[in-house]
Amino acid sequence: MTTPAQPADDGATVPRGVRSGNALPDGSRLAEFEVRGVIGEGGFGIVYLAWDASLQRQVAIKEYMPATLAARTHGSKVLPRTDKSTETFALGLRSFVNEAQLLASFDHPSLLKVYRFWEANGTAYMVMPYYQGITLKKALNALDAPPEEGWLRRQLGQLLEALDVMHRGHCYHRDIAPDNILLLDDGTPLLLDFGAARRVIGDATHALTAFLKPGYAPVEQYAEMPTMKQGPWTDLYALGSVVHYAITGRTPPESVARLVNDTMVPLSVVARGRYSDRFLRAIDHALAVRPEDRPQSASELRDALGIEERRARTGRADRIPTAPQALDETVIVRDAPQVSLRQAAPAVPPSMRASAAPAVSSPRPAPARSSLAAPPPAPPVSPAPSST
Repeated sequence: MTTPAQPADDGATVPRGVRSGNALPDGSRLAEFEVRGVIGEGGFGIVYLAWDASLQRQVAIKEYMPATLAARTHGSKVLPRTDKSTETFALGLRSFVNEAQLLASFDHPSLLKVYRFWEANGTAYMVMPYYQGITLKKALNALDAPPEEGWLRRQLGQLLEALDVMHRGHCYHRDIAPDNILLLDDGTPLLLDFGAARRVIGDATHALTAFLKPGYAPVEQYAEMPTMKQGPWTDLYALGSVVHYAITGRTPPESVARLVNDTMVPLSVVARGRYSDRFLRAIDHALAVRPEDRPQSASELRDALGIEERRARTGRADRIPTAPQALDETVIVRDAPQVSLRQAAPAVPPSMRASAAPAVSSPRPAPARSSLAAPPPAPPVSPAPSST
């Protein structure tokens, strides 16, 4: 199954291989690029496979296309559907361009690279590498036991470095989840889909909660108040939820429900004995309900985890070592309402952890490989001028 460099969005999607009336046909020209297929299509954007004639390489191009607000008319031209939707469409367009400009300024292997962006045809485009990998969610769902601590720490080290780069630029992801993390062939985690335009449109149409992921979105994303502002701690909560899902197979309870009555059992209790106490307590800290009770920066969480600031090799995406399991432990079924985690397993020597036996004798099939080939990195092309 193909996974685009950046998903179209979280809105209603069109199945791969099926084009809506809004998608450009193969052979269409966008600047120096030729459209050769549709990778993904959703309610807020379309991602195309394209050929860069100048540099002789495949790329992915994301087009701003909020289907409920606009439609393609007169060839490549995109126009708002009604006068009423014009202002909201323009707000989303400006957010899309600003996001592209921010991503183009970042340089980290766990952040999407934008080669260039421009406005044309009444909309905007961003050109990105064409990656190969599987989502973290698919990789985890293929396991019969949770990943070991060492592997999780390596992934977190890369992701926290990437978040630190973003946060220093006053940019927040605000949509971190297992399906928005792509594991590249060498195991490097890549943050996908910032979805800035989607959130701006959600704000403008009072439909923001429809785009939040329950269990991953912290309470301040539901209704920002003077005492609950969004910041680095917002992404850290979501990242903590990703680890919670990796270990237990479930997301934490929805944050707004936890604010009223917090029934979540800490990971330091649920997974005691299978992971170090320091690791579990650091993730519990990131999952504090109130923003002021969480780590306030990516570097603070990294220090709490004891992760050194370096880009360590993460290993292949299709070889995730699993944590030691108790003999009577129930196999994790991800997203199930309950998971049995009764008895801590005995310690396993470090030399054996990379090959720890799965919890069941009939392993699930390996996840399908993506066909997104990542080209060698190239110097970013200076973005075309755009109005602010």
